[in-house]
Amino acid sequence: MSQARVCAFCAIASGELDAHVVVDSEDFVAFLDRRPLFAGHTLLVPRAHHVTLPELPPVLVGPLFRHAQRLAAAMLEGLGAAGSFIALNNTISQSVPHLHVHIVPRNPKDGLRGFFWPRTTYEDAAQASATAAQIRAALDSIPDG
Repeated sequence: MSQARVCAFCAIASGELDAHVVVDSEDFVAFLDRRPLFAGHTLLVPRAHHVTLPELPPVLVGPLFRHAQRLAAAMLEGLGAAGSFIALNNTISQSVPHLHVHIVPRNPKDGLRGFFWPRTTYEDAAQASATAAQIRAALDSIPDG
């Protein structure tokens, strides 16, 4: 069985698995985490299957972080967050073995302490869709390059 068939993030990137997508580019896709820390918690992944940052081709490193930079700005503009938390795990603590960057909206006294991440859920698909739409709309106003 191919890696794309066993990897949930490859299935999302290929459109085989539904997700609330906020970035859909040639090399990357970003979508809402199904178990977010806070509404708007987004995962940015390369379309091609790479498990860790050291495996990512150097030509994609800059574009990966440019997307992360724009998503961090979208958390402020689109969701009204005071800041953001950006994280990338390599092997350890990767619940899905596919490179992914967490972009999480943050606010003062939001309850996030160190690496103890209290997960939550969206009320329903409509709330997740509305949150994804807010981020997409904010991305439209953030320069790409």
